Amino acid sequence: MKHWDQFLGPYKQAVEELKVKLKGMRSQFESDPDHSPIEFVTGRVKPIASILDKANQKGVPLDRLEAEMQDIAGIRMMCQFVDDIMKVVELLRMRNDFEIVEERDYISHKKASGYRSYHVVIAYPVQTIHGEKKILAEIQIRTLAMNFWATVEHSLNYKYKGMFPDDIQMRLQRAAEAAFRLDEEMSLIRGEIQEAQAFFSRNKEMQQKNKS
Repeated sequence: MKHWDQFLGPYKQAVEELKVKLKGMRSQFESDPDHSPIEFVTGRVKPIASILDKANQKGVPLDRLEAEMQDIAGIRMMCQFVDDIMKVVELLRMRNDFEIVEERDYISHKKASGYRSYHVVIAYPVQTIHGEKKILAEIQIRTLAMNFWATVEHSLNYKYKGMFPDDIQMRLQRAAEAAFRLDEEMSLIRGEIQEAQAFFSRNKEMQQKNKS
């Protein structure tokens, strides 16, 4: 366990630092007239059992985890609209506090399961007492509808170990298409939604001012 604590320490530090930085991007939009493409940011370090399971499935030896497993540190950035996803990717490309080493577009090229998301793999420098250590981290950018589907599929995947019964597989694919259609419909009324949200925010600010 001590070995794992030492190994995962930099990954935990990276997740906490990245959450602060990427949430900071969202907060900057609060004082900007433009719509924020970032709804919220979450992050996690993959549990040891999951690391071992994936290493076994992919044939990754434990002494190659740092080099070959890209998602031990994981960040998720949620967007309201599909169009916001590439705006977030562009914002990430502009940053100079990490290096993008790979991008995978599962939105234009969805997985056979129906999974949609945009993955950005980065090399992030963590400052430790032994000096700088670059680690791999994966940032997933997706809509709320995509995230709901992916969360359900991930849970079912654990239950069935990837071997879904045909009826479950069919329903998951239908649900994936339904989620994508929902995103498309929301994009069509994007202007109305943003106006309503802005109106709500203004009213809320006025109510708070009146109370004070």
